[in-house]
Parts: sequence; C-alpha cells; structure tokens
Amino acid sequence: RKKKEISEGFLNQEFRKNRGYDDYLKYMEKNPDMPVIQMDTVKGCREQGKRLLTLHFCNTNMMLMFLMRDGKADTVVEQFDMLTGLLGLEEFRKVFPVILTDNGSEFKHTRDLETTEDGKKRTKVFYCDPQASWQKPQIEKNHEFIRYILPKGVSFARLNQNKVTQIANHINSVARASLNGCTPFKLAQLL
Repeated sequence: RKKKEISEGFLNQEFRKNRGYDDYLKYMEKNPDMPVIQMDTVKGCREQGKRLLTLHFCNTNMMLMFLMRDGKADTVVEQFDMLTGLLGLEEFRKVFPVILTDNGSEFKHTRDLETTEDGKKRTKVFYCDPQASWQKPQIEKNHEFIRYILPKGVSFARLNQNKVTQIANHINSVARASLNGCTPFKLAQLL
C-alpha cells in the first residue's frame, strides 16, 4: 500500500476506540475458544533502523518473527499484507483471528491491520491499556529468549530474514517446564 492509502485520523487514542483491553475481555468471553495471538516489536540499539515484528501464539507458545526495515505503522501493515498474500485470506483469518498488542505507534493503523487492501475483514485487533505490558505476558516472557541471542543495545543492521527465522526456530525448539517439557513446535504439531 502507498502511504497515502493508509487510513489516517487515528490520532491520540482514537485508534483504540472499541478495541481496548476491556473490549478484548468481553470479546473473548463471548468467543472463549478463539485463539489469541499477541503482537509486539523488538528493536536493537536506539537506532531508527530495523525492527522485529513478533507474533506469539498463546495456545502453543510458538513465536513468529519478521524483520522490518523500520518501526513505522505502514511497515507493520505491509507485513500483514505480505502474510495475507502468502497464506490467502481464509487461512490468515484462521491463523490470526484475534490479535492483542500494545499502544505503540507502529500499531495505530488499526483499519489497515484488520482489513485487506480491498476492504475484506482479516482479523480483529485489540490494545492493552497504556503502560500495561503485563496484559500480554506470554509475548513479553518470550522476548527474553530473543534477548539471550540479541541483547539490548545490539544493532539489528546486519540481520536478514533468514537469520531471524533461524533465531525463531531455535526459540521454538526450546522445551519449557510451563509446557510440561514440550517445545512450542511440538505443541503446534499436536493441534
């Protein structure tokens, strides 16, 4: 999508309207079996360059990671468009039915995240309360694994998607006590 095509008008907290954490809880109460994916970004040192977009599947602890050229909202939408293109709309809807994220500026193009370029619904996005990362604890905990490999302050400038995928594969291959000794990969295969 071109920048001018991305929805505008979501200034301040308008993008959160009917998508806050209380709205998320009400939605999940009505849809208790719907899988939830927590979304966030990770940056290297305080540079303005590359970021990791992380998508964490709460039911398996599996995490997908995508290298982005920057941390802008348009770039996150591009990732959603790319995933929709790879998976197809119906599969995207099944894999990513509900997404819970924080209030970072990179997630403020809500309409464009929730719908395709031609206006078809692809997901439902909700936002944690401001300064409440504890409302998405699974992804925050999983980010610790990233920091074992890419400590804070390390630049992501030399990373490419192949390396990022390798890092994600390693993280998803770690057996966890919280998963009764299973790995996220193993749990995902059982679903």
